[in-house]
Amino acid sequence: MSQLRTVQVLGGGSAGSSAHVSSLAAGLVARGVHVTVCAPAELDHAYDYSGTGAAFAPVPRRSDPAAVAALRAACLTADVVHAHGPHAAVRAALALGGRRVPLVVTWHARAHAEGARSRLIRLMERRAARAAAVVLGTTSDLVDRARHRGARDARLAPVSAPVPRLPAAAHAGKARAELGAVERPLIIARGSLVPHHGYGSLLDAARLWRELDPAPLLVVVGEGRERAALQRRIRNEELPVRLIGSRDDYAELLAAADLAVLCSSWEARSVSAQEALRLGVPLVATAVGGVPELVGDAAELVPYGNAEALARAVVRLLGDPGRRAEMAAAGLAQAASWPTEDDTIAQVLSVYDELTQPLAARTR
Repeated sequence: MSQLRTVQVLGGGSAGSSAHVSSLAAGLVARGVHVTVCAPAELDHAYDYSGTGAAFAPVPRRSDPAAVAALRAACLTADVVHAHGPHAAVRAALALGGRRVPLVVTWHARAHAEGARSRLIRLMERRAARAAAVVLGTTSDLVDRARHRGARDARLAPVSAPVPRLPAAAHAGKARAELGAVERPLIIARGSLVPHHGYGSLLDAARLWRELDPAPLLVVVGEGRERAALQRRIRNEELPVRLIGSRDDYAELLAAADLAVLCSSWEARSVSAQEALRLGVPLVATAVGGVPELVGDAAELVPYGNAEALARAVVRLLGDPGRRAEMAAAGLAQAASWPTEDDTIAQVLSVYDELTQPLAARTR
């Protein structure tokens, strides 16, 4: 019996798509599939693709001839090539060069850009959608977007983030003490410090709730180009906010919080939202993208950019422990309804089998 051979292609790779490829590679290898992961070398250091049992082929982020040639070499013996994101899909299509190898594209998220760059992104999305045999959208609106861009076959394929390890109860007090929130409410947010994550609006909300006694502490986990500007606002306006950078112990910090907030202009299946609900932490989030579909009735949803609505929701929940307990239970129930990592791997493998049916009929 010959072995099904697949190549997983990442471009830059968001945290969600990079973690998904690691989970997918491990699951496929365990099911007897030969997997090669093509990604920038630094992603292998961060996500240990080699440790999943997959082969790893370092391919730089750029799309110059040398990078495409490296990707082409990795795809020579592939039965299916699976690209993660439109940028990776366009590179994979170039590498395949018209060969009759099925290209699957998982569309994890939506790019954020304006002006001329937004037109380039639309062109890239169109090329990616039309090159794919199947587009797997992680949310319904991404499926619709792929169809609008010309996809022949676009399907909903929710991606499950890895389940966070539940921290020991004793860690909560230690985490709160470290952050300076022993005798005050603790609110936590996570995400790169970039405009579409809505931190400007979040600081506006923090200015409104700082009059509470005691004032809640907002802790933001993440790094990005807006850090200096946000830090100036925090200092100049004396806001009860701490920017603590990236942290490996995020699950422990989140589990210690009274509330989690998510303020983005758009999200797919937000990893931060998934982690909050799985850890039983009440969530206030913007009603954008795939967030309502993901959280159902288990989170408080507010309009994007509405600092007053966000502040009101936070203040209301901090003053109502019973409602927070209800939300924690609802979050755990909602998380239990999500597809598991095994479900995700089984769906992807069924797509591969469908696209390689003549091969599958000969070898299985």
